Formats: sequence, structure tokens, C-alpha cells
Amino acid sequence: MNIPQQLPQALLPWYDQVRRDLPWRQDRDPYHIWISEIMLQQTRVEAVKGYYARFLEALPTIEALAQAEEEQLHKLWEGLGYYSRVRNLKKAAVMIMERYGGVFPREYEKILALPGIGGYTAGAIASIAFDQKRAAVDGNVLRVVTRLWEDPTPIEDTAFKKQVCQALEAVYPPEAGKFTQALMELGATICGPDRGPRCGECPCYALCAAGRHGTAGAFPVRAPKRPRRQEDRTVFIVSCDGRFALEKRPKTGLLAGLWQFPNAEGKLEVPQALAWAEAQGLRPKEIFRQTERDHIFTHIHWKMRGIYLEVTATGGGFTWLTARQIQDQAALPTAFRQFWEEIGNV
Repeated sequence: MNIPQQLPQALLPWYDQVRRDLPWRQDRDPYHIWISEIMLQQTRVEAVKGYYARFLEALPTIEALAQAEEEQLHKLWEGLGYYSRVRNLKKAAVMIMERYGGVFPREYEKILALPGIGGYTAGAIASIAFDQKRAAVDGNVLRVVTRLWEDPTPIEDTAFKKQVCQALEAVYPPEAGKFTQALMELGATICGPDRGPRCGECPCYALCAAGRHGTAGAFPVRAPKRPRRQEDRTVFIVSCDGRFALEKRPKTGLLAGLWQFPNAEGKLEVPQALAWAEAQGLRPKEIFRQTERDHIFTHIHWKMRGIYLEVTATGGGFTWLTARQIQDQAALPTAFRQFWEEIGNV
């Protein structure tokens, strides 16, 4: 596998002219690059901008992150999903404080050893922050590379990703950080996902087999996805005198340790829902709304029925919070927040 030696020469001038003005491109602080790269996993750029600014305002240093309470971290991450990412951020920050005196390590192997950091993120930090010739190969970069060669290898293939990393690193220029970002930019825009590639605007058109042959839309090749498991759930938004019932999810598993509205397996009808409330030691007064919502995780599809229930007595072992407390303190995952937002309390 050979990357065209001319690739940096084609990409770098183009990147200087067209690169997006993104907040994490304002400096080369490894802490800032690290936070942005973790946030950008599985998340759109536009959605990340606000989270990135709020996170750094609240936790401007590695030391501040290492000292942050879990509830604060979850609240800052609320709505981004994949909450294990922010828990790993704190674990890594603690490790940096203990092992490296609060200074982000420069060595690739030390970066890779931090919790929550894989090869892509380690490559991004090492190249962008420190100009090391380390590739950061994600879906955007794989899209570009497979089109350059018309390579039919499924991009989920781990060995293929390693080959791509090695081939790219062989042509890395001294401006390693800029080259990494140029590859990302090309894969996110001109050669972007979920749209037709704009080959006529591509600075690498002369180097790209798929562009010249008109086959770019056929790449990259993906392995067939496993179907998601479907689960039916009934979610109870229970109110009593201006307070709402919440509980913590288990410390392991899906959405570990986050707040949730009480819920039960299956889609319950009204008599069953009232029986559920009675069984929790609540005294139902009125079901004033029902709604149907979906939420899709990586491997699970929740089909949910929301039951908005007013009761005359608190209980059930739940934590009862006001709307303001939920807004300011309780991190609700998107799966549950969508029910909260529907009643206009946020």
C-alpha cells in the first residue's frame, strides 16, 4: 500500500485557504486538542462547539478536570452521549497529575496509555500538538484513502487501519499537525459522508483513482451491520407538588451512574401504569399525558412510552427534585431528557 508522495503538496495549500475556523484550532494546547477530539467522537462538529466552550470555561486545566466531581462532569457532558468518554477524561487527568506533574505527555506511547485514548486520538494529539509524524485515521480519513486507491477492504478491518496509518506516516511532511488536520478537513467536507463527493473541487483529484473513474460513491466499503436489539420501555415522569421523581442508574452497564426517570420494561397501558405507581408506594392522582418516543444506541433501539403522572405523595425511594434542580444539577441522558423537554420545564 503506497500513498502518493505528492499528497501533502496537494493538501496543505488547499487547507490553508479553506479550513474552517473551529474553536479547537485556535491554539495547539494538547489539553484543548484532547478534549475536542474526545467530544468529536460520534458527534457533529456544530453540536460540539458549545459543549467545548462550556467545558473549558468550567475546567480550564488538567488539574481542574482531575479534581472535578462526577455530577459536574455528567452535567457538562449532558446530551453528548457515550458518558464513559467523560469518565475516562477524568481518569486520564488524574493519571497525568500523578505521573507527569500535570503536564500532558509528549511521547506517543504515553499518550496512547491514557484511559479512553486509542490510536486515532493519540495520533491526533501527537501530530497536531507536537508535530510528530503520527497518523490519526478515523472514518473521514479512511474514506479519503479508500477512494484514492478504490480499495474494497471493509473499513472496520483493524489490520487495514494499521496499514493505512503506516502508509500515511511514510509521507508525513514536517508540518505534521497541519497535514493531519488537512486530511480530516478533506474527509469531512469535499470528500464527506452522507453526500455525493465533490470531486471537481478536490485538491487530490489528480491523485485519486475513484475520482478519475467516477466510482467515488462506491467507497468506502463497510461490513454489514448487525441489527439492533429492540427493547420496549415505559418511562414515568412523576410529579408531586412541583417536584419530580428521579433515580440513579446502576454504576455499570448502559448509561452507567446517570440520572433517569423511573421506568419499566414493556409498554404499559393505563391500568398497568397505575398499578406500577401503586406498587412503588405512590398515590396516583392523574395521568395527564402520554407520548411515544424512540432512542437509538449503538446496539439497542429503545421504543418508549412516556407516562406523565401526578401523584399526591412522594415515596418509592426516588430522589425528588424541582425543575430548577434538574436543570442545574441532574445530567439526564438524551433518551430521558426528550420527555422532560416536552413539558417545557427546561
